[in-house]
Amino acid sequence: MSLGTKIAWDDTVLPFQLDVSDMRGRVARLDGVLDGILKQHDYPEKVEALVAEMALLTALIGQTVSLRWKLSLQVQSKGPVRMIATDYYAPQKEGEPARIRAYASFDRDRLTDGAPFDQVGEGYFAIMIDQGEGTQPYQGITPLAGGSISACAEAYFAQSEQLPTRFSLSFGKSTEPGVGEHWRAGGIMLQHMPKASPFAATSEGTGEILTATDLVDGEEGENWGRVNILLDTVEDLELIGPSIAPTDLLVRLFHEENPRVYDAQQVQFGCTCSEERVRQSLSIYSAKDIEKMTTSEGQVTADCQFCGAHYVLDPSTVGFDAEDSKSV
Repeated sequence: MSLGTKIAWDDTVLPFQLDVSDMRGRVARLDGVLDGILKQHDYPEKVEALVAEMALLTALIGQTVSLRWKLSLQVQSKGPVRMIATDYYAPQKEGEPARIRAYASFDRDRLTDGAPFDQVGEGYFAIMIDQGEGTQPYQGITPLAGGSISACAEAYFAQSEQLPTRFSLSFGKSTEPGVGEHWRAGGIMLQHMPKASPFAATSEGTGEILTATDLVDGEEGENWGRVNILLDTVEDLELIGPSIAPTDLLVRLFHEENPRVYDAQQVQFGCTCSEERVRQSLSIYSAKDIEKMTTSEGQVTADCQFCGAHYVLDPSTVGFDAEDSKSV
C-alpha cells in the first residue's frame, strides 16, 4: 500500500445521514492515532492488525457518546491474543478532540500462521459506556464469531441494541518511500434506526444471534439492502483515503440517498494515566502487600499498558496504611 503523508481528514470521524433511506453513519480515518497506540509496543503484525481494527471500531462507535462520557471496547479470549482493550474519551467541551487509547495482551509463542482473527479463540466482545461519577456503567457482550471483530460488533448491535448495523473497514501499513512505515485505517459505519423489530421478541431464548437482516422487513428491509449493495462497491484505498475526502466518498457511494454531513469530530491518541491514579489504584493494598511489590531497590513501580508510562513510587507513601496516616 502506497499512501501519502498526513492529510486534512486524517484522525477525524465524519457523521452523516442518508435522508432517502433514513439511515445514519460515520466515516473515520485514523493515522496519527494508530501511530500513538502502536509505537508503545512491539506487537507482531497480526496483533497490530487486531488493535488497528479495534481502534477504528472504537472511533466509529464512540463518536455518538455524549460529552465527557467514556466508551470502552474489549475482546476477551482463550486464544493467543488474550485481550484487546480500547477506550474512547469523549471531548470535555464542544470543539475539542476526543481521545483514544488501546492495548493488547497476547502469548507470542502461541500465535499461529492464520489470519489475525484466528489469533482470538473462544471468548466475547464487549461494549461498555461510563457516563461519569454517580451513574451505573452500561455493558453488553456478544460471543466472538463471524470472522472479524467488526462482525462481532455488528452482532452486538443487532442482539443487544436491535439496531441494524454494518461496518466496512480497511487498515494496513503505509510503505511510501521517504516516509516511515506506519499504519493507517479507514472505515464506514451504517446504522438503520427501525421503529420496532417484529423479530426481536421471537428470537428471545432461542440461543441464536440476531443479524441486521433479522431486524428489518418491508420498505426498511429494501432500504437496508439497497444501501448495503452501494457500500459493497467501496474500495480499500477509498476507505483509507489518501486521495478522496470523506465527503466526496459519500457522494460517490450514496448520491441517490441524499447524503447530509455534520461537523467532523477530531480524535487523537491520549491516555488518562497519572501518578495520582496509580496511587489511587494502590490504595486498596496493605503495608504487607506493598512490601511484596517493593523491588530490591526499595521502590514500587508501575507501568501503563496503554501508553508505556513508567511510575516509580516510595513504598512508604502508597497503600491504604499510607492513606490512613494522612488523615491522622
